[in-house]
Amino acid sequence: MLNSLLDFLAHGFLRFSWWQILLFVLAVTHVTIVGVTVYLHRCQAHRALELHPIASHFFRFWLWMSTGMLTGQWASIHRKHHAKCETEEDPHSPQTRGIWKVLLEGAELYRAEAKNEETMRRFGHGTPNDWIERNLYSKYPILGISLMMVIDVALFGLVGLTVWAVQMVWIPFWAAGVVNGLGHFWGYRNFDSEDASTNLFPIGILIGGEELHNNHHTYATSAKLSNKWYEFDIGWLYIRLMSMCGLAKVKKVAPMPRIAERKVVLDQDTLQAVLANRYEVMARYAKTVKRAYRQELARVKEIGARERYTLMKSASTWFHKDEAGLDEPQRRQLPEIFANNQTLRTFIELRKDLSAIWERSNASRDQLLIQLQDWCHRAEQSGIKALQEFALRLRCYA
Repeated sequence: MLNSLLDFLAHGFLRFSWWQILLFVLAVTHVTIVGVTVYLHRCQAHRALELHPIASHFFRFWLWMSTGMLTGQWASIHRKHHAKCETEEDPHSPQTRGIWKVLLEGAELYRAEAKNEETMRRFGHGTPNDWIERNLYSKYPILGISLMMVIDVALFGLVGLTVWAVQMVWIPFWAAGVVNGLGHFWGYRNFDSEDASTNLFPIGILIGGEELHNNHHTYATSAKLSNKWYEFDIGWLYIRLMSMCGLAKVKKVAPMPRIAERKVVLDQDTLQAVLANRYEVMARYAKTVKRAYRQELARVKEIGARERYTLMKSASTWFHKDEAGLDEPQRRQLPEIFANNQTLRTFIELRKDLSAIWERSNASRDQLLIQLQDWCHRAEQSGIKALQEFALRLRCYA
């Protein structure tokens, strides 16, 4: 009897080898990641898709077992993060709280905000509040993770405690720490969104596609987080597979620019397309400015203007960015950089005027159309080839 008990504690029911246990851990933690990104994030928090009740209840039950998180709490905190992003009211911004605080104590920040009744009341609308939510998940949040511990020990013996521990820290580390921390601190940016969000990697597999965080903050209600041809969002792959099986219905994805034949006169359809793709438009304009700046830098170097070259070289990493995103020393450098360079001055002036078009919320469609027509005319009359080509492309948006 004692030998049987010791054998059970050593191996559990499955008697898996170490590599089989490792595969099991990777599989179940990946299911948890999929539940967070597809169900909690894209479906519940942003309503980017609808899930069939079978899929929805499976993810809700699994997350209760593997994380102890409640749908309403998670969605509320995440919605507040978007509404108050990078401010003191943001529940987990590394810009205000420090990167190490969010990276290492992200779970504690989540738990603290979950106790804020105003956050739950203001941002929790539309999340599940049925009988099972009130009488099981919300009432006994510890019961789920306790059951998971019992199951892990039964399957693998005492090693199951380690399996369970890994499951418990998986989301606090990757989601609360890495995505909320590094995703607003380090990485590349496709779009100059108003926050500090970044894409951690172009291949979104480990965290279910959440690696593409800048894309998400730019188009928050998109069910698809990848945007460029070289980016891969495995969460979107699962959504497509679920859609094929009738378990999911996509409601919205990020707009993709459609280029048609150039129009001599811009019309309301062109304006609508430009407004819908404004982030893509500004990202493309930033690339245009970056190329022009490199050309001017090379020209200054060629003529031997050493002091001017040193000044411009120091600004080569940020000159193409919107002025609102620059710090005060960088803003002070701008007048010096284009003091004797009308080309760079024109790029900066037109960038301000282009971004101002969609910032004028009180303007009518006819007024916005006139402003866009005027902008294209000025770009075409600037005598700068890059601006002329950019204006021609704007005329092709459909």
